[in-house]
Amino acid sequence: MRFTNPISPSGHRIMQRGGVKPFREGYSPMFSSLKLGKLFGIDTYVHGTFWLLPLFVLMETRNAGVDVIALNLLLVFAVFGCVALHEVGHALAAAAYGIRTRDITLYPIGGIASLERMPEKPLQEVIVTLAGPAVNLVIAGGLLLGLLAADMAFVFTEATEPSFVNVFVAELIFANAVLFLFNLLPCFPMDGGRVLRALLSIRTTRLRATEIAVQVGTVVAVAFLVAGLLIPKTSLIFVAVVVWLLGQAELGGLRIAEARKGIGRRAREVFGGVWVPAAPERTPLPADAAADLAARRFSGLAWDAERRVWVQWVNGVPVRDVAT
Repeated sequence: MRFTNPISPSGHRIMQRGGVKPFREGYSPMFSSLKLGKLFGIDTYVHGTFWLLPLFVLMETRNAGVDVIALNLLLVFAVFGCVALHEVGHALAAAAYGIRTRDITLYPIGGIASLERMPEKPLQEVIVTLAGPAVNLVIAGGLLLGLLAADMAFVFTEATEPSFVNVFVAELIFANAVLFLFNLLPCFPMDGGRVLRALLSIRTTRLRATEIAVQVGTVVAVAFLVAGLLIPKTSLIFVAVVVWLLGQAELGGLRIAEARKGIGRRAREVFGGVWVPAAPERTPLPADAAADLAARRFSGLAWDAERRVWVQWVNGVPVRDVAT
């Protein structure tokens, strides 16, 4: 869920970025993304780098049999179909609170539902955040019930070899279970980290809650890094680096946003709600400017070139000089 913001191996980072506009039919120039169509009315894209994933699978399984290659490729696309539905879960929950989703984009390491904004109330943010993992839980449970209903067992006797379908469905169940559990780790900006941030924001500011959530996420990322080095497992190292970078990026973005809000509040306090540019154009006003401002009952700031000072006007009357 860029929710504006970035991504988790699960399929979420609710990053908030601008909407994707097609450069030519089916493409987004900024992200070189292929438009697949719409999921529940939401434009859905596949980022150009996504295709590195099936290419990697082909390279890793090049010495295996055709059935193994086919199984792994099918799993890649099936799992990312589940990731897309994960993002739809975020989007539909957000829609319940009047929040529109600009688009969904799939990347090699997950997906992003680009929400126009995040819910302001912590409980709403928790619901929107948990809606994604809930989709994976429902998918895993549904597939498991389907296997049981079809009398397909996970444990096979020596005389019974698992069929291609058995293995495919079992692997897909496992993948969705992993997506569900992994996303619930308190590792910002993954879903679990966002839930932690929402709960913390009940008692503190959103910025401070995000800082704490990112710190917890950093600890988890370090744990992944150490595990990846000891096992060794390259994928764990990769996840650790991505999680840390995304957390730092989102925290930095929030700090900038909060700083801008602070500037706006300060401007309203000093200038009575009128924004003054940092370097105003110092052009002398015409001789009749004061009369004109009075006649128009002007409210705002006017530059007095002779005294080189801004003057605040209210309803056509100069009330005070303003230091800038």
